[in-house]
Amino acid sequence: MQLKEKTAFITGAASGLGLAAAQRFIAEGANVMLFDLDATRVQAAADELGACASWSAGDVSDEAQVTAAVQKTVTTFGGLHINVNSAGIGAAAKTVGRDGPMPLEQFHRVIRVNLLGTFNVLRLCAAAMQKNAPQTEDNERGVIINVASVAAFDGQMGQAAYSASKGGIVSMTLPVARDLARDGIRVMTVAPGIFATPLMQASPEPVKDALIDMIQFPKRMGLSEEFADLAAHIVTSSYLNGEVIRLDAAIRMAAR
Repeated sequence: MQLKEKTAFITGAASGLGLAAAQRFIAEGANVMLFDLDATRVQAAADELGACASWSAGDVSDEAQVTAAVQKTVTTFGGLHINVNSAGIGAAAKTVGRDGPMPLEQFHRVIRVNLLGTFNVLRLCAAAMQKNAPQTEDNERGVIINVASVAAFDGQMGQAAYSASKGGIVSMTLPVARDLARDGIRVMTVAPGIFATPLMQASPEPVKDALIDMIQFPKRMGLSEEFADLAAHIVTSSYLNGEVIRLDAAIRMAAR
């Protein structure tokens, strides 16, 4: 599927990976609906991107808010063809720490936003994609790109909640792709390594240095533009389906 004249619904779109994907898609001729919890930032991002961008603020795990945003997308741009789910949160806490067991609500919140939120958005976007006319000779109607993490495979100490949430995204990639195959909708997951997002850049220098030390080559954090390059490639390469791609410069996370 070509990006030109298609419409993408991107979560976590006010900054980082989501914003980079939006910028790349628009450069290729697509329209983009930016969805983010931060109304002020997502509106500013949409204003900067221009007429090919619109925005909606909400919680990815809230069915009513996402439903309204998906409908706004279809109304504004006439359809919905691509969904990129990059919204997510982290919460570092050991299973049992100095103050006792990890609060269950903390674990629940990470699962709710990262895993439940991803599934909530993709299912509602897929329902909109089903209504599309075939876009290619293969009768392709849509592409969904979920964002997991290398923590799904080798999470560090204190990452039980985050790793579980991202591992769930990895595990549901193939069954969701199978569910949506008859509708001509492809489903892929990207598992980024250490990227220079605003959240990571705010980390203390010793933390960043320790993470970079585990990266093989190139010996640096990933750039949001590199994620956007891969997202664009996934959209345009129609034989990619039901798979997880690690985008991590061969990092393997140490225990801590």
